[in-house]
Parts: sequence; C-alpha cells; structure tokens
Amino acid sequence: MSDTTKSNPPAWFMVVVAILLCWNLMGVMAYIMQVTMTPEALAALPDAQRQLLENTPDWATAAFAIAVNGGVLGCLLLLLKRNLAGLFLKLSLAGVLVQMFHSFFMSNSFAVFGPGGMIMPVMVIVIAGYLVMLAVTAKSKRWTR
Repeated sequence: MSDTTKSNPPAWFMVVVAILLCWNLMGVMAYIMQVTMTPEALAALPDAQRQLLENTPDWATAAFAIAVNGGVLGCLLLLLKRNLAGLFLKLSLAGVLVQMFHSFFMSNSFAVFGPGGMIMPVMVIVIAGYLVMLAVTAKSKRWTR
C-alpha cells in the first residue's frame, strides 16, 4: 500500500464517532440552554446554582462554546473521513480544559454540586481526549484524507 492510499475505517469506528457526535450535540443543547436561560428560569434555580451561573466569566462560557462546537464539527469531519477533524477536536479539548479549569479551580462548583458533581466534568475531559486520539489514529491508519 502506498503512502497516498486511503483505507476504509472499520465499522466500529464510524459507530463510535456517530455516538460521540450525539454526545457533542447534547453539549451544544446544554450550552444553548445555559446562554439563553430566561431571568425567570435563573431565579427558579437554587441560590448557589444561580450565583454560580451568574458569576461565570465570559471566557469560560466562550470555552464551553468552543468545546461543544469544535466537538460537533470534529465528529462530522471524522464521519466524512477528513483529516481536518483532528484540528477541531484538539480545539474542542482545549475548550474543555479551559472550561474545567474554571470549574475545578476558580469557582465553587464542588461546594454547590458536591463530590458527585465531578463525574460529568471528568467524563467530558476523557471523551474529548478520546476523540483526539481517534482522530490521530484515523489519520495514522489513513482512514481520513
């Protein structure tokens, strides 16, 4: 096989990427719900959660947007077998890390959500990292072009 020959990815790869596209689409929905929350919906939250959302800096919200939108674009590009997927998935991972830096070190999210509140952020980091690994694997195995 020459260096320019492309091979088809295994079926499991496309299934996993499709599932992770759905995961990232749910992230986009969560982002939209957060940034379009009405004052009434915000007021209905428990005080600690409301304050947490109100005190989230714009850069952390922007990182959230980059994380979820980069994940969606990266997954779509992987499904289309494009090498550019890796760039978007790396941007997504960077967005996740910035967002979680804020959650872990700059806000009181653990005081608000307790130890169980750490499960989702850890899952988000692991999945974003896994997607980058999938893109790198796809490129090295010539599943993308």
